[in-house]
Amino acid sequence: MKKLINNAEDVTVEQLKGFGLACDDIDVHFDPNFVNVAGGVKDRVAIVSGGGSGHEPLHGGYVGLGMLDAACPGQVFTSPTPDQMFEAGKTVNGGRGILQIVKNYTGDVLNFQMAADMLRDEGIEVRNVIIDDDVALKDSLYTAGRRGLGTTVIAEKVCGAAAREGYDLDKLAALCKKVNIYGKSMGMALTSCTTPQNGTPSFDLPEDEMEIGIGIHGEPGTKRDKIKSADEVTAILAGRILEDEAYTRNLSEWDPAKGDWVDVEVTDITFQKGDEVIAIVNGMGGTPLSELYTVYAKLAELTAQHGVKIVRNLVGNYITSLEMAGVSITLVKTDEEILRLYDAPVKTPALRWGI
Repeated sequence: MKKLINNAEDVTVEQLKGFGLACDDIDVHFDPNFVNVAGGVKDRVAIVSGGGSGHEPLHGGYVGLGMLDAACPGQVFTSPTPDQMFEAGKTVNGGRGILQIVKNYTGDVLNFQMAADMLRDEGIEVRNVIIDDDVALKDSLYTAGRRGLGTTVIAEKVCGAAAREGYDLDKLAALCKKVNIYGKSMGMALTSCTTPQNGTPSFDLPEDEMEIGIGIHGEPGTKRDKIKSADEVTAILAGRILEDEAYTRNLSEWDPAKGDWVDVEVTDITFQKGDEVIAIVNGMGGTPLSELYTVYAKLAELTAQHGVKIVRNLVGNYITSLEMAGVSITLVKTDEEILRLYDAPVKTPALRWGI
């Protein structure tokens, strides 16, 4: 293992210290660990997210004007704890409630639910929305149902802008759920990755093979194959996304009328001729940007053949898996509301436009 670290057990804290020193408009807290926009939130819904470290810039890199108000980093590939979300929520509560955006991993879902319950005990209204856009699987050993991938970034951007427009909590949660069912993602890996605590690769991958359908926590994918060209890899991922059938599942959400968590049936969209989308070609941490543009060129060709038009794009590292070499593709269907909010000004460490 070759990494720019000091002590493996102190990785998250030391990285947070550097992050705080580099970003003047973000406050960093320790014990428990969380980051939030400096100056707090006033008279609007606040947005909080989080997850294990190792996926940077997600989530801390999206804290700032027009996106998240706070983010809770867990240890590497480990869910943050409820007390982190609780303290973050109290810190950024602007009196209009809190939306928690949660990737569909078991630890994240359970801990954000516990944090929501704790915040409600303090008189703060909270809604949790789960992102589960990974078309590679329905169930796995690592999560119940599809995992949360690149659509998380679009949800945080769109909802961040909507909160600043004055959306109330229920309207904001409905928007976030719409973004989730409009988004589909799939990823692949050319190499594994190594967590500082373990010091060894998370899975073995021979030099001439690739892993299809990977998540972001170093877990293996759903299929292993011989390495193929960039165009062939793009065709595999984009094909699964564009041809994915509508998927119905139950997601947990808070029912204010019942005062309890309930399972709500959700069905996502299928991509149709004439759809307009936001596309993300995302590096997994160890892939050169130049290679991602090769993938994007083929993706643009394939979507056009399908009758789907890319109207906005992000190409780069947005939701990574440490130093893993690989790529994920995300397509999110847009409408007038989503596109307007996506284009709204944003100023965070990782995304900036319109300022």
